Amino acid sequence: MRIVIVTGMSGAGKTTALKIFEDMGYYCIDNMPIVLMSRFVELAIESSDIDKVALGIDIRAGHNIDNIVEAIETLKKDNRVEVLFLESEDDVLIKRYKETRRSHPLAIGGRVDEGIALEREKLKDVRKKSDYILDTSMLLTKELRKEIERIFLDEKNFKNLYITVMSFGFKYGIPNDCDLVFDVRFLPNPYYVEELREKTGYD
Repeated sequence: MRIVIVTGMSGAGKTTALKIFEDMGYYCIDNMPIVLMSRFVELAIESSDIDKVALGIDIRAGHNIDNIVEAIETLKKDNRVEVLFLESEDDVLIKRYKETRRSHPLAIGGRVDEGIALEREKLKDVRKKSDYILDTSMLLTKELRKEIERIFLDEKNFKNLYITVMSFGFKYGIPNDCDLVFDVRFLPNPYYVEELREKTGYD
């Protein structure tokens, strides 16, 4: 039996991911109590109708979230278990909470950013043990579906590094989603290089 644990930051898209897994033929359960995971897997194995399971687990498990790594290791002894961790940048998560007008599970009556920081701390061990980490900050739903299908449906190798090269003008400010900025203004302008003048930025 193939078991996928879908976990990660609240607001990063776990519910959407579980719907995608459901479309892929997985038996899905959201907010699965950690103490019931082993027993549920046993019952699923006994059933001849279930061969793929996706379990959504997040910070709503309360203090039991501290036992998730141990529970996953226990399941891995006899089953094919993979952990998908979804995360997003803090400002993206805050924006999503504002748009949905929902409160963060760890920030009831408090600030959302404080709840996010606390959640990251509680999930850091789970993240380290995850097989796949997807940052959904810049992903549309269709793009998230494509990535999940590529990993779990097409069985293609997962690469957690994406490189996008872009040019920008400093007078407009540095793009807020970039990780590395290279100032290449010391290079000669191609327009003034005779053999490069007729070429475009795509060459």
